[in-house]
Amino acid sequence: MRRERTPHAVAWWIWAAGLALAALRTSNPLLLALLAAAIVVVCVARTPRDLQQSPLATFARVALIIILVRVVLQIVFGQRLPGHVLFTLPSVPMPSWAEGVSIGGPVSIEGLLSAITGGLRLAVVLLAFGAANALASPRAVLRSLPGLLHEVAVAITVALCFAPEVLASVRRIQQARLLRGRPTTGIAGMRGIAVPVLEDALDRSIQLAASMGARGFGRRPVSVSLARERTALATLILGSMILLVGGYGVLAGSSVVPGAAWLAGLGLAAVCLGVGLSGRRAARTRYRPAPVGLRSVACGASGWLSALLVVIAGVADASSITWSPWPLSWPQVTPLAFAAVVIALVPLLVAPGEARVAAARGTKIAVS
Repeated sequence: MRRERTPHAVAWWIWAAGLALAALRTSNPLLLALLAAAIVVVCVARTPRDLQQSPLATFARVALIIILVRVVLQIVFGQRLPGHVLFTLPSVPMPSWAEGVSIGGPVSIEGLLSAITGGLRLAVVLLAFGAANALASPRAVLRSLPGLLHEVAVAITVALCFAPEVLASVRRIQQARLLRGRPTTGIAGMRGIAVPVLEDALDRSIQLAASMGARGFGRRPVSVSLARERTALATLILGSMILLVGGYGVLAGSSVVPGAAWLAGLGLAAVCLGVGLSGRRAARTRYRPAPVGLRSVACGASGWLSALLVVIAGVADASSITWSPWPLSWPQVTPLAFAAVVIALVPLLVAPGEARVAAARGTKIAVS
């Protein structure tokens, strides 16, 4: 059995999902900023150096755009609540049926802070999954999905591999046409590029089909009864619906759904049972399966433990995770909420740096 040197790819996504849940449970801008800083620190410290461009940078740009859009919408269309007015825009009178909607008017510091806080929550969620994209390959996660989602995972994996190859093919054909002095823009250039790219894509599709056929894709060597398949599918659908209702109740943070936490747990258990029952639909073998050990468990559990600490901090003191700019005051972070941020940094300890991984590999090669 291979020794686990780094956390499993799925563990990174579980860690990101836990931190995203923690961000959705709080409206404290200071706590959100600390969670964002923890995500960035872990991602920068543990992202492989061979990546040409980290996906986190792209997600960070999108997060900034979301915050700016929220601020602009608040300035132009936001509710005009009392507060410290910064400036006043020309206003447009609205009909009675559009009560609560305004165009222009006074813009207050409190309104801008409320918009920034709402955008910051979404920004932290984007940063969490951007870090997961940088720390773990999506293809590695798709290869680890259960047998029920095997066909879907293969299709997504092929699509993820196909798109970069098409872009590389376009660039290669453009350079070849430039060297031959042929046009690369306009209708003539598009026609001269599209035909070779489609031909190259067709050749790759034929090679992929032959490769998948040689590896036995689509075979069903394990016989599963029809009743078991139907039971697994019904359990999975029912569990997903219960999990959706319970998850909405947990995220809403109100008494809209009674027993939301229990419903979410029951739905998750039903989903796991359905996946387990359908796990023998497709028999797959792996040449070098990624090991799952204490590093992966610690990495994935740290994100959800952070979310749990945020929930407990809210139960102990609601003001530690909720904040309102009315009245205007500095947000506070209790020790329990700060511990949630510290727990989010656990992957720095369980995921070794690139130098340590390279040294371990070099030692193994030297010994062998």
